[in-house]
Amino acid sequence: MAKTLILKVDPENPSTKELERAVDAIKQGKIVAFPTETVYGLGADAFNELACKKIFQAKGRPSDNPLIVHIDSFDMLEKVAHKIPKSAFKFMERLWPGPFTAVLEKKEEIPGVVTAGLSTIAVRMPSHPIAKLLISLSEVPIAAPSANLSGKPSPTTFEHVFEDMNGRADVIIDGGETLFGLESTIIDFTKDPPVLLRPGPLYIEQLKEIGKVTVHEAAKGLKALDRPPSPGMKYRHYAPEKKLILVESKEKLKEVLYETPKAILICSKELAEKLEYSKTIIIGSISNPFSIARNLFKSLREADKIEGEVIIVEGFEEKGVLFSVMNRLRKAASEVIR
Repeated sequence: MAKTLILKVDPENPSTKELERAVDAIKQGKIVAFPTETVYGLGADAFNELACKKIFQAKGRPSDNPLIVHIDSFDMLEKVAHKIPKSAFKFMERLWPGPFTAVLEKKEEIPGVVTAGLSTIAVRMPSHPIAKLLISLSEVPIAAPSANLSGKPSPTTFEHVFEDMNGRADVIIDGGETLFGLESTIIDFTKDPPVLLRPGPLYIEQLKEIGKVTVHEAAKGLKALDRPPSPGMKYRHYAPEKKLILVESKEKLKEVLYETPKAILICSKELAEKLEYSKTIIIGSISNPFSIARNLFKSLREADKIEGEVIIVEGFEEKGVLFSVMNRLRKAASEVIR
């Protein structure tokens, strides 16, 4: 197992000196785990085919699951994508830097391993100070999926990354906890009108205020694609090791809970107060939906660590950011009860 270098970096005011060894690693074709405002990413030089292959090896990620390429400027965008439609610029100018990914036509210089052999590329400009500075100092776009073992809940803290990637990544940057706790919103601009492929911190109601967007069935977490143009559309994702039952029916939840031996309940503060079930993880409050989104993956990882055999999760109304939460829960679930 490789020795992993751990770098503690100030998440709000990172310095060039703090990131020097991570930058060297990127330039040497190594892989680096780093925080973004969404989740932690596992990154490599997007132009370096061998380096990008190391990401798939470290994660145990299927090669037909494309990576997102992270950039620091519109100048860098021109190095990875072309034939960019006006509709994409409309969204990018409003939402970048931030938790938003655009699927565009790729340039030939990007290796096929990054895009799973597709002619399109998923690109985003993160707003996290560490991610921005790492890309800027490395002077290359950084291809990066989430920094977890493939299929497991995405990492939102350094501890999650260390658990999955110690001995697999060359460098892990400890930048504390991420802000949103959900992966970026993805829109495909190679289609007209543009198509929402994966909901995230930016949800459908917000997006439609900027321009026309249609919603792909896969965005609800109900359908998988054979050749997905972006991550999170084909394989079971975000899954804890224990069996997870998602109960979308409020009427059935109590019944399912008490009929399931050795169950752990993940639910809102409001439901927890009503049920008073002994083994409960409170994911957040319905009155603050972003608390539920931010704690989602952390709660799934916590449930794996406590005594119990089955995880039962409360389903939520698909409004705002909770639409994105339900996408992740359906993909993580072994069973869905409606």
